[in-house]
Formats: sequence, C-alpha cells, structure tokens
Amino acid sequence: MDTLKQIRLIWKPLVFAACLLPFALVVGDAFEITGRLGANPIEEIMDRFGNWSLRFILITLAVTPLRRITGWNWLLRFRRMLGLFTFFYVLMHFLTWLILDQGLLLSAILEDLVKRPFITIGFAGLLLLLSLAVTSTNGMRRRLGRRWQQLHNLVYVIGILGVWHYWWQVKKDITEPLIYAAILTLLLGYRGTVTFLRHRRQSANLGGR
Repeated sequence: MDTLKQIRLIWKPLVFAACLLPFALVVGDAFEITGRLGANPIEEIMDRFGNWSLRFILITLAVTPLRRITGWNWLLRFRRMLGLFTFFYVLMHFLTWLILDQGLLLSAILEDLVKRPFITIGFAGLLLLLSLAVTSTNGMRRRLGRRWQQLHNLVYVIGILGVWHYWWQVKKDITEPLIYAAILTLLLGYRGTVTFLRHRRQSANLGGR
C-alpha cells in the first residue's frame, strides 16, 4: 500500500476519531457514562470546548513548521481536517454559551457582546474562523485563486484572538493562557522568520540580475 492510500484509508480515520474524542467525552460525562461534569456543568463544558479550540488552532498552526523542519510533507494532508475541527470546537464553545448559558436571551447576549471585551474578541475570532471553514474546499480554493491564501493567513490572527480571549477571561491563575501564548509566540516567530528570509532571498536574487 502506497503512502497516500495508507494516509487516506488508515491514518485519516484514526486522526478523525482522535479529534472527535474530546467531544465524545463531554457527551459521555454529561450523561454520566464516562465521568461527571462537576458542580457547574455548563461552565465545565464551555471550558473544555474552549481549551480544545485553542489546542487545535495551535496544532493546525504547527503543521507547516513541523513539515518544513522534518521534511514530512504528508503532514499537510491533515491540516484541513485539523482546521475544521478547530472550527467545530469553537462553534461548540460558542453554542454552549449561547444556548445553555444565555438561554438564547437576545438582550443578555447583546449586552455580553458589548460590555464584556473578551466575549467580543472571541466572537470576532469565530466569524473569521467561519470564513475559513466555508472556503476550505478545493472548489473554493480554485475560485479564489491567490486571494484564498491571503484569506487563510487570517488563521494567525484567529490564533491571537483565541489566546487573547482566554487570557482576558481568566481572573486569577494565568498559567494556562501563558502557556498557550508562549506556544503561539514561537509559531508566529517561526512564521515571521521564514517570511523574512524568503523576502531577503528574493531581494538578493533580483539584485543579482
């Protein structure tokens, strides 16, 4: 079995199942099958989905650096799936807040969006992520052409908004937001360094002509 077929038939289903596991555990805990959600189940569900949203955005951002460092080009075949799972968990985080926490009460929702900056930032990140999810198909990539890559570079902005949203939400212990911020800084630093070196090489090539 060649590598591409092995990825499609074996590894992609396994990665899909692994990505779905946090959601399955939340559902299992909600029905007290796999565990319990604790004294404040709604907050626990929001926290779990929120944390997994950040983990998935960081994992997605790490795919390209890992591919460049290791030479494992097959990693790129998982990037879209990871990005879509990022959107899935952000959406679950948002819907938990919207339905279970706010009870779809429009006045309370609008008040939170206006008066609580961390919710405003999180909602902005969701809208940006929605635009990436909608345009993630091969057909949309062909239609958008060069604009597709420009649009999907917003993933870095979404990462910043996600960490910022979490940091502002935490009231006392900022250990976890700090860890996420440090990982994101490393990934952004790597991206910036690669972009700088590429432009420098291009400038040198043009200067040498």
